Amino acid sequence: MKIISDWFRRLFNDPQAIILTIMLALGISVVLIMGRDLAPVLASMVIAYLLEGVVQLLQRRLHLPRWLAVVVVFVLFIAFVLFLLFGLLPLASQQLTQLVQQLPNMIVKGQNLLLSLPALYPEFITEAQVLEVINAIRAEIATWGQKALSWSLAAGIGFITVIVYLVLAPLLVFFFLKDKELILDWLHGFLPRDHTLGQQVWREVDRQMGNYVRGKFMEIMVVWIATFIAFTTMGLQFAMLLALMVGLSVIVPYIGAVVVTVPVALVAFFQWGWSSEFLWLLGVYLIIQGLDGNLLVPLLFSEVVDLHPIAIIVAVLVFGGLWGFWGVFFAIPLATVVQSILKAWPRPVPVAEP
Repeated sequence: MKIISDWFRRLFNDPQAIILTIMLALGISVVLIMGRDLAPVLASMVIAYLLEGVVQLLQRRLHLPRWLAVVVVFVLFIAFVLFLLFGLLPLASQQLTQLVQQLPNMIVKGQNLLLSLPALYPEFITEAQVLEVINAIRAEIATWGQKALSWSLAAGIGFITVIVYLVLAPLLVFFFLKDKELILDWLHGFLPRDHTLGQQVWREVDRQMGNYVRGKFMEIMVVWIATFIAFTTMGLQFAMLLALMVGLSVIVPYIGAVVVTVPVALVAFFQWGWSSEFLWLLGVYLIIQGLDGNLLVPLLFSEVVDLHPIAIIVAVLVFGGLWGFWGVFFAIPLATVVQSILKAWPRPVPVAEP
């Protein structure tokens, strides 16, 4: 017990550390307990936080008053949302429907390819092994079909909720941007007068998280557009859908690029087979991935996110398990929050023995 009490006393020997711990505990409790109910509010706070950087940029560069900068940024945000809803999603949905319709033909072609393997490599593969693999694939496809049906039914039930969120979220974003100072002043009224450590942590988190999320958005857009142009130029089917998947794959470092390579390679193979077009497409795709990892990422994130790859993978697994897609998207920013807290945490100065 003495070891634990000494460790606890050493860890919380500063009142600022106790204040920061209470603030973190309250914030995490609200998210875990009421996160589902407050989802539109939390999402709107995140979006407003990201747009705040653009508002401040317009104020600094163009010397616009804040209300005008807020209006301009909000109009651009609404235009982007409308583009996603009525421009991108219908096209991606249409290509997804076409892909589902072509799945039986792809499955038959893949089955014929597997059945030809025993004749080509009889010393390695037998026909019984191939039939066993085919049966396993059929069972897995049936399981996926059932999951897709249940998901579609659940999505239909939650359609009204989505409509409500689409109405509430923009309104909340606008008021968070417009009344930022009023909201912050109101929150400061509940904080202790001396919360220097909390301010220090927030400044570090703001620098890391803001730059990372804005840079990640730019990376998604650049990779998505470049991949779409390359796939369309080479005549690949479902170019928009696959390019969107490649763009979103950069959200999950290391893992996303490996996972999304599978559908890209399969669609290209079933379209062209073992041909020069297939090899050219894979080459162009690998070049885009290489430029993203070795040129675009260092350019966008040169001064942020000093995290080890192990820490990044652990953060993706932990926060993804807690909050699903949004946990994966914000895994690295949340990991930087933890890193900033650990760096700023007050440590007792060791006293040298005489």
